[in-house]
Amino acid sequence: KESMKQNRANTPTSSGTSVLLVSDPQGDLPGPKAAVLISPSLFTRDAPILSYKQKHTADMTKLGLCILEPLCFPDPPAGCSSAASLERPSSDLLVCLFCSESVPLLLKDTLLRHLVLDHKLVIADVQLIADLSKYLQYWKGRFLEQPLTEFCSVIKTNSTGPLEKQEDYFLLCDILPEDRILRERLQKQRLEEVLEQQQKERDDSSFHHLCMFCSEEFTGNRLSSLLNHMAREHSFSIGLPDNIVYCDEFLDTLQNKLDSLQCLYCEKTFRDKTTLKDHMRKKTHRRINANNHDYDRFYVINYLELGKTWEEVQSEDDRDLLDDGDENDWSDWRAHPVSVVCLFCDHESETMDQIYTHMKDTHRFDLHLLKTEHNLSFYQQVKLVNFIRRQIHQSRCYGCQEKFGSRADMLHHIVSKGHVMNLPEMSTWDQPQYYFPTYENDALLCALSDTDGDESDEMSHSEDVPVIAEDISNLQALKQSSILNQLLKN
Repeated sequence: KESMKQNRANTPTSSGTSVLLVSDPQGDLPGPKAAVLISPSLFTRDAPILSYKQKHTADMTKLGLCILEPLCFPDPPAGCSSAASLERPSSDLLVCLFCSESVPLLLKDTLLRHLVLDHKLVIADVQLIADLSKYLQYWKGRFLEQPLTEFCSVIKTNSTGPLEKQEDYFLLCDILPEDRILRERLQKQRLEEVLEQQQKERDDSSFHHLCMFCSEEFTGNRLSSLLNHMAREHSFSIGLPDNIVYCDEFLDTLQNKLDSLQCLYCEKTFRDKTTLKDHMRKKTHRRINANNHDYDRFYVINYLELGKTWEEVQSEDDRDLLDDGDENDWSDWRAHPVSVVCLFCDHESETMDQIYTHMKDTHRFDLHLLKTEHNLSFYQQVKLVNFIRRQIHQSRCYGCQEKFGSRADMLHHIVSKGHVMNLPEMSTWDQPQYYFPTYENDALLCALSDTDGDESDEMSHSEDVPVIAEDISNLQALKQSSILNQLLKN
């Protein structure tokens, strides 16, 4: 408890914004043992939300607009996968850890918002908790036994502001061994329930379903026969029977989409069944969309490891399990293309040169020039990019801090007022809070220059070095004194 009190991360913030930096009980930020457990963007999403109680409206205004998960750029076509959605419809209630408030599971975000705004508690990585209802019930009991500070890291906001504006928040996360053990136990229990359910479906002799494409009837313990029939006769496969769970619900979900004249892959809606069938046949859309995470709960692979989706489990590198003796063979390495997003619009480029050129030509923003003029180090560039990203996301001019109703109005203001290259005082953006990315997958941060001088500087320095030409007025004497004569003799 004393260690936690001593290791609070006090972070100055820009006006009007509350940003949290987290220090774990083991050490101070920034250190190799420090844990960044919550994204600063948690308190910066520009989307209005309603306070859980009317009396907190004023507090919400001071706190800033709130989100419950970090921001992320939209997935590119071959991009990263998002977390699987494994929550099944349930009548379980989620209870508040401190009061009598409770909400259905489908209104999870409402309760999390209530915990943040009313009780100053943040639960890290909520999406990775296998059974949130049991998780909350466990900690509700523990908080009745011991003080909150025995389990949570303490976060101080607005540490450099007036005392009346300073607030303590609490972070509950799996850096606490008890919390980690609880999460792993709930994950194991869910996996056991899923495997038990799968075994029941294997032994179920009351199975009855029609083929979705030809209405052939399958009864008894014949799920595998139905799936093999659809794969063989209709070129439609949803996977092996041994990999599927909650099969009745899965098949009903797919059938409801078809009954609604919706394509199973692109999910477009058509006017009649004939048009839908022709579309799925011609476009080879007789398959489900792997990027639709509503299907994840029907595949056992998604329940195997805590926080891993089926893509991540399948892509794990098992070559270290093979004793091939060739550990240094990188011949099959394939680099993934980088997609860098512009600071001001949705334009994407595969190289840094292209994105720099785009921002310079389209928006008149020259990051290289700013780096040179302000003599920015690598870490200052990181903070500047994160600062601009956050201000633009909030529809706020980063030059004069004026707030606008839309992103388009803000961009028009920046251009018309000449604020594109107009940075505020360095003390405004050169803050520790901007070490944390506004967008988790911001590739622009990975390609910033980490040297004190770029190539143009090196070229300019090299031009300052005088080059003295060799005297070739007497070629004969030069040939006789050349070291090549000695080499030829030897």
